[in-house]
Amino acid sequence: MTQSATSPAQNSVSVGIGFMLIAVLVISVNDMLIKKLSGGYPLHEMVFFRSLIGLPIVLWFVHLEGGFTQLRAKRYGLLFLQGGFLVVANILFFMGLAALPLAEATALFFAAPLMITVLSVPFLKERVGLFRLSAVLIGFAGVIVMLRPWEGEPVEGGHLVLLLPVLAAACYAARQIVTRKLGMTVKASVMTVYLQIIFLFVSLGFFLVAGDGRYAEGLDNPSLHFVLRAWIWPEGNDIYLFLLLGICSGVGAYSFSKAYSSADVAVVAPFEYLGLPIAVLFGWMFWGEWPDSVAGLGMLLILAGGLIVFLRERHLNRKLTRMKRV
Repeated sequence: MTQSATSPAQNSVSVGIGFMLIAVLVISVNDMLIKKLSGGYPLHEMVFFRSLIGLPIVLWFVHLEGGFTQLRAKRYGLLFLQGGFLVVANILFFMGLAALPLAEATALFFAAPLMITVLSVPFLKERVGLFRLSAVLIGFAGVIVMLRPWEGEPVEGGHLVLLLPVLAAACYAARQIVTRKLGMTVKASVMTVYLQIIFLFVSLGFFLVAGDGRYAEGLDNPSLHFVLRAWIWPEGNDIYLFLLLGICSGVGAYSFSKAYSSADVAVVAPFEYLGLPIAVLFGWMFWGEWPDSVAGLGMLLILAGGLIVFLRERHLNRKLTRMKRV
């Protein structure tokens, strides 16, 4: 007699993949909204409202998953160090997003697993074999192709704008190295609470220093102007987009946490790369952007390198990189 019921392990995998798909879609919507709003509002204003709305959502999820006692941590310094790296990574990525096509910024950020592999050698004393080294070289070749060093000014703002998502990936990689080296075991949902608090303080700091827009006067660089533009109250239907940003922040954080707690990282992590085709789709739908042959080649190389690293680490039963960015 055939057993029709699925096993608990199968259910767990299905739940993990399901929440990962939700997380990737939500974070893609988040990026699309920030790019859409970047022409009229400063980044620090979006970050403030995003975190202000997202924090109660995340706290509610923490309450459902065991209560607020989980927020007590023995290593607050490590929590804020990790959060600081991720905040800088987000700021750099969003600065690049203001001036770059959505798909290109997303693809360049996906260089993070490659950087983690490289940094694991000097900082974690891990051995990187020929297979993973080849994957890293393939991925970095894709980054170079997308940076187009042979062109004088491939995008408005020059090569520095193209480097912003790459620098964001480097900060994200540093955050992951700190996590591995110090053996952080705090739940992702709890970490997200601290992260939202850091975002609130950082955005308020930007507001106090540059909220009147005094430093944005005369700037031509779209990324810098995005960071230093004057704070203005959301107009018309934009208030609903700000609200949606906050919801994406809270739901995305919970979905990532749920995905990784429900199934093995090796199973769900590769699904994060679905964010790249979604970014291509959103870029085409909302801005008429479509990667040219050079950008497309670079994306494929980065995608190939990252996935090979994931598959190799899965084969070696290593702890895989989580690419959540909330």
